[in-house]
Amino acid sequence: MMDTAMVLDLGRQALWTAVLVSAPLMAVALGVGVLIGIVQAATSINEMTLSFIPKLLALALTLLAFGSWQLVTMVDFMRSIFQRIPTLFG
Repeated sequence: MMDTAMVLDLGRQALWTAVLVSAPLMAVALGVGVLIGIVQAATSINEMTLSFIPKLLALALTLLAFGSWQLVTMVDFMRSIFQRIPTLFG
């Protein structure tokens, strides 16, 4: 039977999986954004594409590097959810 503890555990696992999967992308976007911000402040160049294009390229490279790991992490989470289905209503 599905009780409050099980729902909270599923929610905790879902949030933790979301944090793990998004962490590499968020860290790279933050790092590149700060680096570009420092360069823009030092050179007084305030061009919007100067911050957008490098972030886009860095995120694409990050997805190439971490995409398979992210996919495996999400599939493992979904597999654990599907394995719990028989115990939810019994």
